Amino acid sequence: MHKTRVLITDDSAFMRRAIRKMLEEEPDIEVVAVAHDGKMAVDYARQYEPDVITLDIEMPVMDGLTALRHIMRQSPTQVLMISSLTTEGSTASLQALRMGAADVIAKEHSTCAANIMEIKSHLVQRVRELAHHHKRRKETSPAPATPAHAVPQLKISDYRLIAIGSSTGGPPALEKLLAPLPADFPLPIVIAQHMPLVFTQSMARRLDEICGMKVVHADHGTPILPGQIHLAPGGKHLHVTQRAGRLFATVNDEPLEAPYKPSVSALFESCAKTTARQTLGIVLTGIGSDGLEGAKLLHPLGATLIAQDEASSVVYGMPRAIAEARLAHAQLDPESIGMLLVNMMGKKAA
Repeated sequence: MHKTRVLITDDSAFMRRAIRKMLEEEPDIEVVAVAHDGKMAVDYARQYEPDVITLDIEMPVMDGLTALRHIMRQSPTQVLMISSLTTEGSTASLQALRMGAADVIAKEHSTCAANIMEIKSHLVQRVRELAHHHKRRKETSPAPATPAHAVPQLKISDYRLIAIGSSTGGPPALEKLLAPLPADFPLPIVIAQHMPLVFTQSMARRLDEICGMKVVHADHGTPILPGQIHLAPGGKHLHVTQRAGRLFATVNDEPLEAPYKPSVSALFESCAKTTARQTLGIVLTGIGSDGLEGAKLLHPLGATLIAQDEASSVVYGMPRAIAEARLAHAQLDPESIGMLLVNMMGKKAA
């Protein structure tokens, strides 16, 4: 059995032991080396050629962002950032994702065993998925994207709402998709991105800085207005509801059984009950198949569904689920999806 080879990097001895214990309990994962600073991680990445690297952000000698820059230039691989659950940590994490890190796992306190062990299932799942995607990319050609002549021609008048779901690799993909949209884009956009609350708060601020449209962190009961982007708060579900013909955001914990909060499927299901065929659903890069069940409700109603293509996905899980279920009207990279939305208005990108 081929084992996934992992390099662990953290300046905390407690964290190094905890992460190593979590991973080595899995028969298909092998920890090939442990580094306690960024410089050591850069050297070990070149020496051991791991499938996945876990990388802390705040470290002595060389910090995680500097180490990431060297690793992606010298020996690029799948890097999973381990970040503190703080505003500073979330800001640095979003920067790491833009620099090429595949995903982020947040830790509350490096000295609290109870909190650290809570991340085990997420850590193991992401290490496996990232390694699998990395191996698949090296061994196979990506599935073809939608040919240019087959890209659907969409009319802005056919839609009331754009709903987007994303997970691993989502923040950079969202930036590429949303940045070209002009300030007068006439449709509201709602987004469910798998991230903790403090991370989605930082992400909303970042998107608001780079987008022409106004970006807000969704609050319960607020109107979903044309020309605004509403980002679901981490740890809660975002639903689209309707009263007197107007759309509103409902933010709550239902469904409790959903494995992710916010859930893409929960968002899509609410769209099926409100905007129905006037929904344009977009599923971006991410582990697993969140969004599939909601897409199965939207598709028969006549809604349009677009999936990110394999070549541009950090992890081709969520989009693949949509594509393999034959629910996607097109598979495109984020930049092309953004241009498709701009072209709906009949004008050039900003």
